[in-house]
Amino acid sequence: MDLKINYLQHVGLPITDLAVSQKFYERLGFKNVMSSTFDHNGGTGHVVMMKHGNILIELYQMPEPELNQVRKRTDGRIDHIAFDVDDIEETYTTLKSAGFFIIEDKPVYLAFWEKGCKYFNILGPDNERLEFCQIL
Repeated sequence: MDLKINYLQHVGLPITDLAVSQKFYERLGFKNVMSSTFDHNGGTGHVVMMKHGNILIELYQMPEPELNQVRKRTDGRIDHIAFDVDDIEETYTTLKSAGFFIIEDKPVYLAFWEKGCKYFNILGPDNERLEFCQIL
């Protein structure tokens, strides 16, 4: 299989208080390079992409009641690892035909960044989520 992955795109962190987490990462030298909202089960979540050099961290706060699940976690906060790809549709087709378990039925569009992005996730052997993402 010839799968083109450019680089580790970002690490997604579910957090409980976006303002507090954003200030924490700003103290480490990260800058807010993208802010948006997203719909989830009838509620509105909030996301901020924080960048420091080539490192990108996605801080996102789920809407209630999902936020309560984040608060209950005791095993840390890393939710997914995202890889940057040039062609999300081609990557989806390649991984699907290779038999990987893909969570989404098709790449999902989010109104993040200037022109949006598309992503999908596969599950690893220990149910870790690996996201493939194309910023449009």
